[in-house]
Formats: sequence, structure tokens, C-alpha cells
Amino acid sequence: MKILKMRRNKIIATLTFMLVLPFYGLSQNSDLGNWLIYIGSKELKNGWNIHNEVQYRNYDAVGDLEQLLLRTGLGYNLTENNNNLLLGYGYILSENYVGETDQKVSVNEHRIFQQFTTKQKVGVLNLSHRYRFEQRFVEDDFKMRFRYFLGLKIPLQNKADGNNPLYLSAYNEIFLNTKSEIFDRNRLYGGLGYQFSKQLRLELGYMNQFFETSGRDQINIMAFVNF
Repeated sequence: MKILKMRRNKIIATLTFMLVLPFYGLSQNSDLGNWLIYIGSKELKNGWNIHNEVQYRNYDAVGDLEQLLLRTGLGYNLTENNNNLLLGYGYILSENYVGETDQKVSVNEHRIFQQFTTKQKVGVLNLSHRYRFEQRFVEDDFKMRFRYFLGLKIPLQNKADGNNPLYLSAYNEIFLNTKSEIFDRNRLYGGLGYQFSKQLRLELGYMNQFFETSGRDQINIMAFVNF
């Protein structure tokens, strides 16, 4: 029992160190961004559930705001834990730099979206597919966009009791516009996570986001909370 506690404490200490490490390596002028993400869900009765999300995105380690994203939605499980339909709303505040200057301009976006999420298990591999359609009200402009997300989750432990809290996570998400410039962006991510309980897991990862003519890298720190 003591050995298991020592191992768990060592894992927690390692993850904590990994969470803190990026902030020591990044300066205010770094091109490596940082996203702090909270994703929560609340199970209701008869298959209904509530999704809530906060993302604080920085151009640098912390303090140079790129985007603040608030998202919520009401979902329904078509089957238990595997297939979910959700109708949601998002508010996004973007702080965009003007050309090569240090000046910024604020852009407000209100977003309505519909999504379908389905999960599969193949051996020890957990797969997640998410299809999302967005209607975006960006200041005085209206846009629509389709997103497809493919996520992988692989446990790094193989305990007899099935409790395998340490895992690898990876995903790819492509964004497609409905207008002439169809390709919008692509996100490729890989990370390490730890499931502390059914209610809480933390994840640290590295994400590359590339557009048609440019790209950007981010360190992502994520907390998933089930109420």
C-alpha cells in the first residue's frame, strides 16, 4: 500500500513539475504560446448533460492575451457514454496584433454550434470522433465552419484492477469553411495526462496549429472536471 502511494505521489510530482516547467522556459518575447483550458461537464437526469468551457489563450507564456473563449451547451446521450448530441453557444474575445506593430485590436465573436460526439474502444485504445458545425457572428460578418476532431487516448499502465490513471493523449482537428477559401486551419496535438478520479483529470500537451501560409505552436494545460 505504501509503495502504491509513493508511486502515485511520484507521478503527481512529475506532472506538477511538467506543468510548471514551460513557464520557466518561455520569455515574454517567445513565439511559443500557452493555452490554459478548463472543460467541465454536469450529468443531468434522463441522459441530459451540460457542457461548460473556459480557454485563456496567450501569445507568450502568460500575460499577452490572444483569445478568451467561453463556451457552454446542452447535450443529450443517445446511448450511455458513447454517442452525444449537443447544442451550444460560445463567446470569443480576440486580441489581434495590427501588422508588425505592438498595437492590438479587439474582435468580438458570438458563436452557435451543433455537434455530435461518438466514442469507441479498440483493445486498450480509446477513440473519440467529434463533428461540429458552427455559425459565427464575428463583429458585422457572418461565417460558417465545419470541424472534425479525431482523438486517441492510450493508457500507460496495465493494472489488474483496471485503474490505469496515467495515459497518452493525441488528436487532430481540421477546420473547413463554407466559403471559397475552404481550408481554415488544422490542429495536431500530443500530451500526457493523469486521471486523479472520475471527477478530475489533468493533461499537459504540445499543439501545432497551422493555417494555409503560417503556423504556431502552443503548450496546452487542461483540466477536465465532471460534476
